[in-house]
Amino acid sequence: MPAHDIRMSGFRTRSTVEEAWGWLDVMLAKVEIRNETVPINQAYGRSLAEPVLSEIDVPGFDRSAMDGYAVIADETTGASDYQPIRLRIVGESMPGKAWNGTLQPKQAVRIMTGAPIPDGANAVVPVEYTQAERDDVSVSTTVGPFKHIGRTGEDIQSGAVVVEPGRLLRPQDIAVIASIGTPTVTVRCQPKVRVIITGNELVKPGQKKRPHQIYEANSSLLLGAIPRDGGIVESINFVEDTERAIEDALLIPDVDVILISGGSSVGAEDFAPLLIERHGELPIHGIAMRPSSPTGLGQVGAALVVLLPGNPVSCLCAYDFFAGRAIRQLAGRSTDWPFRQVTVTLEKKIVSAIGRVDYCRVAVKNEKSAIPLAISGASILSSTTRADGFVIVTSESEGLPEGSVVTAILYG
Repeated sequence: MPAHDIRMSGFRTRSTVEEAWGWLDVMLAKVEIRNETVPINQAYGRSLAEPVLSEIDVPGFDRSAMDGYAVIADETTGASDYQPIRLRIVGESMPGKAWNGTLQPKQAVRIMTGAPIPDGANAVVPVEYTQAERDDVSVSTTVGPFKHIGRTGEDIQSGAVVVEPGRLLRPQDIAVIASIGTPTVTVRCQPKVRVIITGNELVKPGQKKRPHQIYEANSSLLLGAIPRDGGIVESINFVEDTERAIEDALLIPDVDVILISGGSSVGAEDFAPLLIERHGELPIHGIAMRPSSPTGLGQVGAALVVLLPGNPVSCLCAYDFFAGRAIRQLAGRSTDWPFRQVTVTLEKKIVSAIGRVDYCRVAVKNEKSAIPLAISGASILSSTTRADGFVIVTSESEGLPEGSVVTAILYG
């Protein structure tokens, strides 16, 4: 069946944001989940695919929690500054080097934090409650059994699950995994993302610009956003606004997601929608939102294809609403916004229309109030740097009056 060419004829319909999310979720649920095993020093920020179990106790031996003296607890009963007890120092235990002997009554072993507790000892007296003199030590406090001792398996027991699947691995998670001697973990594969930048009017930063040309910024935006969401940038392809050039870049295999920036609407040179329909499907094209209404979602082969508008703010909005959500899901992450959210009061009203979602940039003051900066102005990229975040006006609303209490989603 030939693809329907809608260039210069306008959108037939516009999907809702919810319909677009619904299609994404159904499409991505069919994608085969792929895992890989990586060294732990390459696993930061990755989504854990299999539980990490410990094969050892941590600590693997009773160890001192203090610098001081290992003793028999009962022998310190009644010890005080006025009535210290005196013990014979018979050796010392250091981290990694245990004292080779068994502690007898009236004896003590000098011990450092982390060192093994000698056989026969069952408590540690901190050094500040002792006074050593040659081979003797005076103890001026009572310690109970196992006081200041880290017991075997106190931190982690053999057979315990140390980290559950689904966790985005943080530095402390990796440290715990390292502490049980595990060198590798199984994580979700990172989706490979191809970026295709179209637009004959675009010039790369650093190149000479002719009149009526503009410097290209969307690739820089996407290069930062894709890794943040757990993806890998497979390539950045700058192509001419020709059907053949876009088609060649689109059909290179072996990626999970293709992002096409520019040429997403219904203009004479907007070839991308036609090509996606020709080689796959484009069930979502045109979304009832502002900005980013020309956004499209489709599939070519096994790859998800997202049409991102060329205007920078529209590109950012469409990426965050749809492409970023998909990349996070493929990477095993939450589909929720990857930004902090705060509750604020609007200092000015936001005007919208029923049936359309609006993405309104706002300046946030002391995380208590917000001033709307813009809804329209999809090419004003600097508005996103003046803004601290954005407010979403739902399709059921005609806007938000001054004084409304709303959720502001803060840029990272």
